[in-house]
Amino acid sequence: MTAQVINGKEFAKSYRERIKQEVAELVDKGIQPGLAVVLVGDDPASQTYVNGKIKACEETGIYSKSFRLESNVTQQEVVDLVKELNQDPNIHGILVQLPLPKHMNEEAIIDTISPEKDVDGFHPISVGNLCIGKETFLPCTPHGVIELIKSTGISMEGKHAVVVGRSNIVGKPVSLLLLHENATVTMCHSRTKNLEEHTRQADILVVAVGIAHLIKKEHVKDGAIVIDVGMNRLDGKLTGDVLFDEVKEVASHITPVPGGVGPMTITMLMQNTVISARRKLTV
Repeated sequence: MTAQVINGKEFAKSYRERIKQEVAELVDKGIQPGLAVVLVGDDPASQTYVNGKIKACEETGIYSKSFRLESNVTQQEVVDLVKELNQDPNIHGILVQLPLPKHMNEEAIIDTISPEKDVDGFHPISVGNLCIGKETFLPCTPHGVIELIKSTGISMEGKHAVVVGRSNIVGKPVSLLLLHENATVTMCHSRTKNLEEHTRQADILVVAVGIAHLIKKEHVKDGAIVIDVGMNRLDGKLTGDVLFDEVKEVASHITPVPGGVGPMTITMLMQNTVISARRKLTV
């Protein structure tokens, strides 16, 4: 068996076409979805991510406004900017690019974002609503993972899903989303003993632990869906947490790195911004 490769880049492209149509419909009704992106400092990776988000806004017709602040800006200045954006009727989503400089308290700044504009899904209220199953902004990468699994046409209901990684950004929320799809979920992490015993039981294996090539052929059940969220640099090249060339020989579906989950993260951010704008029609 050779796995079918889940092309996240192509799937994201088609998904953005649907978002573009949704934006056009909202504009016809007098609302243009708007996203504000706040970047503090000059971290090259963060700059790349922000540029990608701005480009995605241009592609889908979303109004974007970027704020690039010096790394020595004070925390209070960032908080004040976020509060201004909370009150801006043209902005429906606010994203503060992480990580922030070490002298800032990330939690305090994220907590300042209005839950109604928390399109990253990081605010404690958004996280709490996710936990109890209430409608909320879904965190972008986990939501992208779920959409890629759905693209296979295979139902998650009743399947055994194993998540490797327990981060607040991916591991924990994707486990909750899998539960919402009625999968049975096992969570593993870097301290899990006998990892292979757990991963080999997975019908759906989501790996987001940040260890290059941790998951090899012997870790994977024949016919499993394997979603690799890992992004690591190895010998100067970007690679995932899954040893792709081995695992593709036993899995039924697999995402590559790059070109798998990554493109979906920004796409889901665009979707959340549209959802936020659409809510204004019912206010």
